[in-house]
Amino acid sequence: MLTIGESSINTFCPETGESTKKKNTEIRKSQAVPVSSYFDLVTKVAQLQYSNRDYVLLFRGQKEDYKNAHKNTSIKPTIFRSQKGNPSSEDLRKKFDKLDRAERELVEEYRQRQLPRSKEISKRQILRWSILQHYEICETPLLDVTHSLRIAASFASDHSGNTGYIFVLGVPNISGAITASAEAEIQIVRLASVCPPQAMRPHIQEGYLLGEYPDIRSYEQKQLYQAHEVDFGKRLVAKFVFQKNEFWNNALFPIIERQALYPQGDPMTEIADAITSKLEEHS
Repeated sequence: MLTIGESSINTFCPETGESTKKKNTEIRKSQAVPVSSYFDLVTKVAQLQYSNRDYVLLFRGQKEDYKNAHKNTSIKPTIFRSQKGNPSSEDLRKKFDKLDRAERELVEEYRQRQLPRSKEISKRQILRWSILQHYEICETPLLDVTHSLRIAASFASDHSGNTGYIFVLGVPNISGAITASAEAEIQIVRLASVCPPQAMRPHIQEGYLLGEYPDIRSYEQKQLYQAHEVDFGKRLVAKFVFQKNEFWNNALFPIIERQALYPQGDPMTEIADAITSKLEEHS
């Protein structure tokens, strides 16, 4: 994928909190910009969107700012991560093999349950990956993000620590269920448009997925890419950090609790559990 912006991006200075211009690598290497409250975050993101009009802003919440060997913020899809940095060739091959099995199981579940768009799911790999990734069935080459700043901040708060991070990613204009940009070498999937209507989680989370374009379809194809080429840190516009005990205002801007982010009774959860069980039997 291509790095965002040919020169500098409108962003914020971590030391002063003021608007400034920086290159993507400088943003990745710098500290996150502190925000005092959810309203402060919204105010800064509004300014970001106004001053970066060529991009749609999507958000990702995390408990940490993970860095690569060059001390740059690294935001990789799950299949390209490991505790030691980059997965080994053997581990990566095993991950792609598991993904292939999960795809076949998903197609079969759709067929047996006669869910909408079963034929489309069997034809289009990106749709299968989207469901497998969002419902945490297995690791994929896709990255979870959201169009909702409050959802992202709630995910960043969903852990026992007091610090949360918000990453703002700039992507091309979104049109339709799947947007593919050959120029930016990126594709964007709107989950609410590709999951069956019974699946509630994508609607509540306002979920999107980002992937390489063209797809990295196999382990062999991944060998054509360097590790840094599949890192969505290259689309980073800004990163923010907050303290949970000061950030949320229960009266005006309450956190979205975990039981709301992961609603009970979502039929796709039942399908996800069934596929996960079959994958565990195989391993």
